[in-house]
Amino acid sequence: MDINVAAVDAALTTTRAVRRRLDLERDVTDEVLLECIDVAEQAPTGGNLSSRRWLVVRDPAKKAALAEIYRSGAGAFMERAAERLAGSGHPMERNMASSAHLVQHLAEVPAIVIPTIIGRHDGSGRPGLFDSVIQSAWSFCVALRARGLGTAWVTAALADEQTVKELLDIPADTTEIVMFPVAYTIGTDFGRAPRHPAREITYFDGFARTFESGPSDPVRLADGPGTVAEVDIDAPPAVIWPIVTDINMNADYSDEFQGAEWVDDGPNGDRGVGASFVGTNFNSNFGEFKVPSFVDASDEHVAYGWRTSDPHNPGARWRFELEPRPGGTRLRYTMKLGPGPSGLTMAIESMPDKEARIIARRVRSQQASMQRTVDGIKQRAEADHAADS
Repeated sequence: MDINVAAVDAALTTTRAVRRRLDLERDVTDEVLLECIDVAEQAPTGGNLSSRRWLVVRDPAKKAALAEIYRSGAGAFMERAAERLAGSGHPMERNMASSAHLVQHLAEVPAIVIPTIIGRHDGSGRPGLFDSVIQSAWSFCVALRARGLGTAWVTAALADEQTVKELLDIPADTTEIVMFPVAYTIGTDFGRAPRHPAREITYFDGFARTFESGPSDPVRLADGPGTVAEVDIDAPPAVIWPIVTDINMNADYSDEFQGAEWVDDGPNGDRGVGASFVGTNFNSNFGEFKVPSFVDASDEHVAYGWRTSDPHNPGARWRFELEPRPGGTRLRYTMKLGPGPSGLTMAIESMPDKEARIIARRVRSQQASMQRTVDGIKQRAEADHAADS
């Protein structure tokens, strides 16, 4: 059988959490739900043992009871957050408004589907119970999408486990996994979500090791090797931004970087894109050396980056990215080596047979320094945020 890869990819990449676009008026038949569950049941399961059990809730009183459980827990927080963020432009404004809408209309959806599994999680953190059901639940979501229906992955409504079990007669030795409010969608034009490209979040033969191409065997500088350091910070991007845009900040955490001075404030005079500075470094192999750097990204509260040596053929590329998250910010610090000349290329030219080893050593050293940097930024930003609160 030939599989239409484009159709499969379209379903997988456009299966969104649907809340405000659930059609509360159109009926959903048992037949379509059972069809989607049949598809979902083909997902792999531990020991090939069929332990998943699906519960479809249509009774208005029971749907209302589930909605009240949801509202009395996390739902109330979502409603308050939506009201507080309305019109603010906050990164979580739309998400909270969508979540609050579902809280307020959960009882009106045509059907609520709850996948469960026979067994109880032992809390050990070992794989076991959930890895036999999560993939099936996701297959159910994609099967709905392919048929013009949608849902949202809701777990907070199941937090009051005992009440849910009593309401739906679920046995004590069975675990509820997620709750799906199911309805046809208002329109089917769902797009892809903004996500990091695979090359930026996929690591090869070791955590935080990235490559723009390849990697070759053995690794070459032409592969665009790099690394990343990340940390979650309990502070908003506005607090972190002044720290990451301070070109001397890295000197507090790096074994090599000593400090920097601005050379050109850029075309707009704001030290944004097009501005340049010179950094002073010290390395036991090369002594003290200076590196010109050119700002190539300056999106306030979002991203700040620069290229070294030559803006058109850089020796390395560096970037901070600030991603809002509930309660704070995820700070991502990336580095990519090459493709232009640098001290690294000098070392490789002198010992070409050791290129892979030289690159690996450089990446390890930089990653350690970068992790110290983001950890230090976290400490400073959280202290500044606490002082301002």
